[in-house]
Amino acid sequence: MNTNMNGDPVELLKKVIAYFNLHPEMDDYEKIHESIVRDTVFKGTNLWILVFAIIVASVGLNMNSTAVIIGAMLISPLMGPINGMGYSIATYNFELFRQSVRNFSFAVIAALVASTLYFFVSPIATAHSELLARTSPTIYDVLIALFGGMAGVIAISSKQKGNVIPGVAIATALMPPLCTAGYGLATGQLNFFFGAIYLFTINTVFIALSSVAISQILKFPLRTIIGERQKKKVNRLISTVIFLVIVPSIYFGYGLVLKEKFAESANRYVSNVQTFEGNYLLNHEVDPDTRSITLTYGGVRMSDAQKRAIEEKAADFRLTDVSVVIRQGLSIYSSDESKVAEVYLLREKLGKIEQIAATKQAVIDSLNQRRFTGRTLLNELKPLFPQVESCSYAESIRFFNGSDNESIILVTLSTKSGVLSMAEREKIRKWLVVRLDTDKVNLVVE
Repeated sequence: MNTNMNGDPVELLKKVIAYFNLHPEMDDYEKIHESIVRDTVFKGTNLWILVFAIIVASVGLNMNSTAVIIGAMLISPLMGPINGMGYSIATYNFELFRQSVRNFSFAVIAALVASTLYFFVSPIATAHSELLARTSPTIYDVLIALFGGMAGVIAISSKQKGNVIPGVAIATALMPPLCTAGYGLATGQLNFFFGAIYLFTINTVFIALSSVAISQILKFPLRTIIGERQKKKVNRLISTVIFLVIVPSIYFGYGLVLKEKFAESANRYVSNVQTFEGNYLLNHEVDPDTRSITLTYGGVRMSDAQKRAIEEKAADFRLTDVSVVIRQGLSIYSSDESKVAEVYLLREKLGKIEQIAATKQAVIDSLNQRRFTGRTLLNELKPLFPQVESCSYAESIRFFNGSDNESIILVTLSTKSGVLSMAEREKIRKWLVVRLDTDKVNLVVE
């Protein structure tokens, strides 16, 4: 690097590092400790807030309302004991760890009881999309919990708390999985319960681990004297927990990626076979779980060879291990030539009807547009004749004695205090003749 033009590279590096330095904005260690310990307690106010937040989140999941679920996550105090567990591990404060685990377990049980009771008495038992989204955790949930938890711990450690904690509560979504687990218990659907509990476990473990990491990076003081052997034991336990939690999420994440790729390829394939030798695709279903595609066609009845041709097209879109099911929703047997001819005749008539409808719609659009012609004329006249205040436009027919008549255009102008002279009126009329491309223009000035 050219130090004369770009400066000292060491100084430049120091400046870059200074931008990422957290210590100047850090709060006092004791204040951070007191704040974390205070938030781990679950009795009185915190307990009631948790129960109410669980009920709100359960209602949101029950009604499939994202806004209500977000509101419940904002008021939930569940982050406190999780941060307490991570902080206590980082500082080897085992008394605080036991207290955090005890309070957290009590909070989880209370939340499960509240959500289970709600869904047990709720008349709506349908699993909407918001509920289903909490039953299939993946590696992406690990990343959300890890980085969201880091943001939360940094915010707690800072003098400027800001609005990070509510944002972390929304991003990591601790409440909805607990409510979904309660739904699974209330309805006897254990697959919902275990999927939701696993997602909740992922969020809990990796928020706590992010607390451990940030606490060590910020060098929070140790609260207990501990030997190297105990440190290694704690580190081994943390590594074991990470392994047990993250491996299934990687598996589920890989499955999610495969499903997304299958759905993308299947949709491209479906678009390619919308029409096939006089048949039109009426409906289609893509199921990534069973890797199957169901196509429902209408038109002339397909032969086995035609169906095979459609199935073989799937290979062009890298859909080799896929089941293509072809159904005939509306068919006319191809050996009946009179009916085949009737189909094509009906199709031709339908095309003409669509063309007539498009023409009529164009006329309607043109008529609707003419309603605003007066405003267009006013905007064009205003710079030339400021005294013109309003303009109206109408198309009519002038009738004469006998059978003759003619189409005319009536333009009416009104002015302010300034009066249009006869010369100005004639000038405007001539302009209108050119502008509207007709000499049948009647100009009235009020």
